[in-house]
Amino acid sequence: MNETGDRVGLVCPSCSPGEETVHEVLRPGGQATVRCTDCDHTHKTEIPEEETIDLTIVVSQDGESFSTEMEVPAEGGVETGEEFVVDTEDALMQVRVTGIELGPEHRVEDAAITSVETLWTRAVDNVSVDVTLHPKDGDADRTRSISVNVPGDMEFVVGETVEFGDEEFTIEGLHIREDAPEYRHEKLDHAGDMAYAKDLKRMYGRDESLTAWSAW
Repeated sequence: MNETGDRVGLVCPSCSPGEETVHEVLRPGGQATVRCTDCDHTHKTEIPEEETIDLTIVVSQDGESFSTEMEVPAEGGVETGEEFVVDTEDALMQVRVTGIELGPEHRVEDAAITSVETLWTRAVDNVSVDVTLHPKDGDADRTRSISVNVPGDMEFVVGETVEFGDEEFTIEGLHIREDAPEYRHEKLDHAGDMAYAKDLKRMYGRDESLTAWSAW
């Protein structure tokens, strides 16, 4: 059901009788009152209801996962790597498609939405990034691992020094996830190379934390 303020594609009897333009819904109902955003003409018309389907979506976040159902438009398709918002009872979550399941053990890279049985996704609005830190003196026995929780759109750049609480390190390498789009290489290690947190499988850095060099 459309609501006041919604925008829909409809033909305009004033400026575009043969092609749809964007209209704003002023008053919903059987004969809705709408206004063409191209010419401001206001008229009444019936707004066709969009056909939808219920889609099962599995969301993975920080090693855990949950399943939810969401009503989505029946037209169009989906492909791995796409991002969209999942509306759950607890929160709105930005997710990335990691798998499209048409049936048991039948996964594809893209498909018509009506043929999808389950959509597998990963939350990308807030992510946990694993970091491997090695000391300045190169002592491999003192290499350690930490995790940082950051917004998915946070940028990390090779050569930059970053701080998280008591942790401080200089980024030396970025290992990119398989589902991340449009990066030159799987591993980035040149000064100035940048990747978003949501696209990182792991970071590598030189430990700059004072606590890492304490003799006690």
